[in-house]
Amino acid sequence: MSGPSVQIRHAQLADLDGLVALENASFATDRLSRRSFRHWITTEHRSLLVAVNDATVSGYILIIYHPGTRLARIYSLAVSPEQRGSGIAKTLMLAGEQAAKDDGRLYLRLEVSVDNVPAIKLYETLGFQKFGIYRDYYEDHKDAIRYQKRIRRYQDTFEYRSVHWLRQTTNFTCGPTALMMAMHGLNPAYLPSADEEINLWREATTIFMTSGHGGCHPIGLALAAKRRQFKVEVWINQSGPLFIDGVRNDEKKQVVELVDNCFKREAMEQGIQIHYANITQKELIEAFKAGAIPLILISTYLMDRKKVPHWVVMSGFDDDCLYMHDSDPDEPRQNELDCQYIPIARDDFDRMSCFGKNRLRSAVILWAG
Repeated sequence: MSGPSVQIRHAQLADLDGLVALENASFATDRLSRRSFRHWITTEHRSLLVAVNDATVSGYILIIYHPGTRLARIYSLAVSPEQRGSGIAKTLMLAGEQAAKDDGRLYLRLEVSVDNVPAIKLYETLGFQKFGIYRDYYEDHKDAIRYQKRIRRYQDTFEYRSVHWLRQTTNFTCGPTALMMAMHGLNPAYLPSADEEINLWREATTIFMTSGHGGCHPIGLALAAKRRQFKVEVWINQSGPLFIDGVRNDEKKQVVELVDNCFKREAMEQGIQIHYANITQKELIEAFKAGAIPLILISTYLMDRKKVPHWVVMSGFDDDCLYMHDSDPDEPRQNELDCQYIPIARDDFDRMSCFGKNRLRSAVILWAG
């Protein structure tokens, strides 16, 4: 692709010196290192495009693709000081948008410093819409404005709920963190904390999983929410003990089965409704529209090629996607902004929202008490 006297192409290892020199000339803080550029040139789930003028790298754009979703994010954009104002930034943006389209992405997001007026003007001219603000985002403590552009099908209305995003503090507390996000979203007076995260895990854990610490049982999460005065219902598409197939030790299996039975017995005593059926996208959306916030069990395989059960929070929907908050950023490909309102295409969601050889599907629906 060509622009104003420049060629746009994919970056190569031979461009490293030029990219580092351009980065140092463009930014005083938050610079990408030579090692970072090498990583982005050689890794998957990204497009790193350069603008070359007379064999000199005069600009670049780095777009990161969130695996398993339809989200692309402009991670960095730079144009050499002497070439600014010549249209290279716009050319790179259009080339990056086309690359994201070619990769099947539906949304393109970016962050920009609140005082970067020329960049803000460019993004708004290209159809980006303000999506929020992120305080103290940069190394110099300046705020960032978040922008988003739907790069396929612009007519749909994105219906979402304001859910404060939280990062899980351990590798086994996705369920409690998702539950805290939902409870705080329904009742701002409920205050999440690291202590609460561990307490919730203790209340909801299955004790054992395939290895290491146990994950959280949907009924265990529901009981924890009920104790905190939230209304709750559970959907599970199988009636037997959950997660037991991944536990190889017979004694551990007995413990998992005991915990499963205890959760079900207490749920019956507490009057928690359990639907032993597949929850559909229509039912999730209807609950969301009625004011609930669902927690959904997914497999992370489409995102990281690991067959791990993982709890996420539903935070929105439109005609093509369901949107999720994910408490576990997968660095270095994403930061916490990539983990909010993640667009999951409807077809991808059906494949993602099941786990294990028995294709377990489960959701916990929370309502304000």
